[in-house]
Amino acid sequence: MTLQDLQPKALWSNFSALNAIPRASKKETRVIAFMKNFGEQLGLPVKVDSVGNVVIKKPATAGMENRPTVVLQAHLDMVHQKNADTVFDFETEGIRSYIDGDWVKAQGTTLGADNGIGVAAIMTLLQSTDIPHPPLEALFTIDEETGMTGAEGLDASLLSGHIMLNLDSEEDNELTIGCAGGINTFTKLSYLEETPPNGAKAFAISIKGLKGGHSGIEIHLGRANANKLMTRLLYHTGKPFDLRLASFDGGSLRNAIPREAFAVIATTRGADFLKEFERRKNDIKAEFHSIEPDLQIDISETELPAKVMSIADQDKALQALYAVPNGVFRMSPDIPGLVETSSSLARVIIKNGEFTSQSLQRSSVESGKEDIVNAVAAAFEAIGAEVSNDGSYPGWAPNPDSKVLRVMEGLYADLFGEKPHVAACHAGLECGIIGKHYPGMDMISFGPTIKHPHSPDEKVHIPSVEKFWRYLQAALQRMN
Repeated sequence: MTLQDLQPKALWSNFSALNAIPRASKKETRVIAFMKNFGEQLGLPVKVDSVGNVVIKKPATAGMENRPTVVLQAHLDMVHQKNADTVFDFETEGIRSYIDGDWVKAQGTTLGADNGIGVAAIMTLLQSTDIPHPPLEALFTIDEETGMTGAEGLDASLLSGHIMLNLDSEEDNELTIGCAGGINTFTKLSYLEETPPNGAKAFAISIKGLKGGHSGIEIHLGRANANKLMTRLLYHTGKPFDLRLASFDGGSLRNAIPREAFAVIATTRGADFLKEFERRKNDIKAEFHSIEPDLQIDISETELPAKVMSIADQDKALQALYAVPNGVFRMSPDIPGLVETSSSLARVIIKNGEFTSQSLQRSSVESGKEDIVNAVAAAFEAIGAEVSNDGSYPGWAPNPDSKVLRVMEGLYADLFGEKPHVAACHAGLECGIIGKHYPGMDMISFGPTIKHPHSPDEKVHIPSVEKFWRYLQAALQRMN
């Protein structure tokens, strides 16, 4: 059975076509051209703004011409992540998806259901000839995953609708009415290099097998951060065993919890070091055995590096990495179970005389976002590192009096016999930014059930896609 055999067939076919195109954030040239051609082949008006967002408009079906225009929004880019042992070229290859019971997964890479299912649903509506709907404006944004620069640079003259359905949520029983804002923090510090001590042996350390995942949606689950685990190992085996750090390479993408980290060290006390390393490794594995059952921490002898960090700079770097906040910083005092503020140490590189890091801070409260940014900065400024920020985007403030929310709540109860879960989320959605361009836009976000986005374990629930599709079609008929 292939994806094209699944129901609804047109939606899954469009998802497969989309997934055949490499579409990393900031590398969307091919998918922009694909979407532009898709609209033009349907004979619909298509516009591409200066940053690459695509808008395709479709007139209402007969009898619904006087209904308000509905904006359907999803983002074209996807997170490109793969397992270390997966041979795959994101620049040239399409995603290799497959069916596993009630789920669609990918072979060793991210699947792109975030937000490819939303894009495919909109494509299916645009090409349909038998689905009743009001006037539609399909907005496909770019670069959502690495800064939301598409939404930020959106040409405000492109849309006329005042109702927007964002199709980027990931629980099929949930209506999202608010989200966190975010900001990136970068740090940089040059360090002195020295030759390794005489008689030193070198060891390569690897941390693999962590679950990783979305650093907003899954930050509260207590999953291990590979960068923090590596720091812990190096910190505790450093001074007692004359450890000298040659390199550290951990994490990959700003919005993913790091799953892997690698380091090369040298020491003159190999036997004692290995004994202590084994003890520390076992402690960590015991702590995380229930939540990270596939955690692998390996060490092997390797070629002696030409250079290592100076002792003074090594101490400073490891102290900063150990001290920097990571994970949930504050829970919301107003919304039970909602993470209000968090930080994720996404990337660490120590190599060739330069120590850099990248982290992502999120908060649904602007003052909270500022506070966590300052906490992260303080850990690195204390060692003299240069700290900078970019990519700041606002949160989306919930509107409990939203007319669209009332419609969607009532419709969900009518269709599925129960109330939906109405919530804000700790992920970043483009609604807050789009709302700046279109004040008064009434917005809501929903979607099918997607698990473990931003990691190679990403999967989408097949029955929930059919449920989502039914809900979306009915929503368009009820908007008035």
